[in-house]
Amino acid sequence: MSDITSFANRLGKNIKHLMKWAKRNQIEAWRIYDRDIPQFPFAVDIYGDQIHLQEYDTGWLMQEDEYEAWLQQIIEAIVFVTGFPAAHIHTKRRQRQKGSSQYEKTGLHGEDFTIAENGRRFWVNLDKYLDTGLFLDHRNTRKKVGETAAGKRFLNLFSYTGSFSVYAATGGADSSETVDLSNTYLDWAKRNFELNGIDTERHKIVRADVFQYLKDAAAEGKQFDLIVMDPPSFSNSKKMSDILDIQRDQLTLIEGAMKLLAPDGLMYFSNNLRRFVLENAVSERFNVKDISKFSVPDDFRNKKIHQCWEIRHPAK
Repeated sequence: MSDITSFANRLGKNIKHLMKWAKRNQIEAWRIYDRDIPQFPFAVDIYGDQIHLQEYDTGWLMQEDEYEAWLQQIIEAIVFVTGFPAAHIHTKRRQRQKGSSQYEKTGLHGEDFTIAENGRRFWVNLDKYLDTGLFLDHRNTRKKVGETAAGKRFLNLFSYTGSFSVYAATGGADSSETVDLSNTYLDWAKRNFELNGIDTERHKIVRADVFQYLKDAAAEGKQFDLIVMDPPSFSNSKKMSDILDIQRDQLTLIEGAMKLLAPDGLMYFSNNLRRFVLENAVSERFNVKDISKFSVPDDFRNKKIHQCWEIRHPAK
């Protein structure tokens, strides 16, 4: 295994560069390291005064005691560089994702606590689930939604814990609908709404399978001025009527959402499947602009963490 000094040095360099940036931008949750050195396959994120340490599954084979000693070295390097106590470091092993694993419990309980981002607050938990309650790589798009939502009808599909909706509502959206199938995450969204003083009469939380929601909303003649759709790459949730495969199902989802988009409206469509390719049929039917270069924030640097497009109706 590579010398731990190279990991510690890179961590120190990254923090020095990003600490001022995070303070200047009122960000309390941000990434300080993401597999920068292949021999140290970790993502290290700061959440307030806590650290989320994820080890990516490389398939490397190590003896249990050798592995534990190596992991302890990683933790000690993080403690040394950041000054955070070891008790504030939350370690997870991220397996190659299968099905709805992003929603699976880890078996740990962990504490819920709040962090601030661009004047909003969000509940996070660094132990209980594979993901923490806030996708840090979508910070730029959230900010954009907050800056452009005033007076608009907003729709958030595959909403997870509703962070896009929090930005829209606090940015002055006239109304919104926050749609997901998971009770756990919709309850979390409700708590995020409460935390930010959002009126749940105007900003509704809807439990539904997105495929079915799109059909029902179109039948009801619903219209939205701003839509965010950030589906998982793959989901075989028992609650869904079918398996979701974003490469296969993209056209159905995009066309379904565009039926709900007002003539001069805008949809952000994003996903984090690394090998995802947007079908030509989407570009042929709609005005599409790839904004991935701008939507990935500074702390994710040159990582292909997600792809994001702006989709509009063609001009008449």
